[in-house]
Amino acid sequence: MEAKLSELAELIGIEIPEESKNIIISGIAPLETATKNNITFITGDKFLKKLEECNATAILIQKKFSPPDNIIPLYVDDPFYSYIKILEYFNPRRSEDIASGISPNAIIEESAKLGSNVSVAPFVYIGAGVTIGDNTTIGAGTIILKDSSIGSGCLLYPNISIIDRTSIGNNVIIHAGVVIGSDGFGFYPKNGSLVKVPQIGIVEIGDNVELQANTCIDRAVMGVTRIEAGVKLDNLVHVGHNVQIGSNTVLAGQIGIAGSVRIGKGVQAGGQAGFAEHIKVGDGAGVAGQAGVTKDVPPGIIVSGYPAKEHRKAILEEIHIRNLPNLKQKIKELEKRISELENR
Repeated sequence: MEAKLSELAELIGIEIPEESKNIIISGIAPLETATKNNITFITGDKFLKKLEECNATAILIQKKFSPPDNIIPLYVDDPFYSYIKILEYFNPRRSEDIASGISPNAIIEESAKLGSNVSVAPFVYIGAGVTIGDNTTIGAGTIILKDSSIGSGCLLYPNISIIDRTSIGNNVIIHAGVVIGSDGFGFYPKNGSLVKVPQIGIVEIGDNVELQANTCIDRAVMGVTRIEAGVKLDNLVHVGHNVQIGSNTVLAGQIGIAGSVRIGKGVQAGGQAGFAEHIKVGDGAGVAGQAGVTKDVPPGIIVSGYPAKEHRKAILEEIHIRNLPNLKQKIKELEKRISELENR
């Protein structure tokens, strides 16, 4: 795929000199690997030294920086955002690669309703009462059980399991291996055994959500497990029953969320963080990787460590812990001196 530099400039909303407009660009690449006819980008002064050895034809850059004379500057306010736009232009991946049209090897129950331009790959099962919105693509081996609904413009990769009565909004991306609506982990100890608690609730997922590979979202015991609009969940995230996750929250890989947790809007949490049941995390809070959140987190606060606490306090405690061997030695020395003084 190729494009004139003028076309890419128009895409990111800038003007370029007339003599540069017809230059052909064949791709976008990092500073280290960019070659002739590539665009690259720079997001800070720490990359300036690498820029001196770069072979790219053009660069997305802020006006406060000056590229070498052999690289055409494309001055933008936000180089990374412009990079995303151009990266999408050169993206060879298309939904048609996953499914195009409706395969004769798919099983679609008669009462299911499919919108216009829906694509269904081989070996998909769509259950009774399911509704699928316009322009949605469903990958091979995916199972959608009865009375579930999926909105318009969704992209479902292969081998996804969507259990009955799940509701999914518009423009949702779901990657391979995701399970939505499986039973919550509910058991009651009685007479030396564990009695299963029926999980009769549902899962609701808002618009523009992305669920990456092998994430699991449990249905509610009663009521709703809810993922609001714009949420992004990384690979292997587990969302327990009756959890509520606010809009535009981002949770990194291998996070575990116990039942009935309330996570606010715009929260960011690092990989392998854990959330104990029934706690609340306020809007805009941050949770460091591997943190163990056992208590409520106020809005806008960053926490880390186990048990998780305000980040600055956690850092100070860690520093003190590291100093304990030296402190122990000093105490021994002081005890020895005190003992000698007492003997005198």
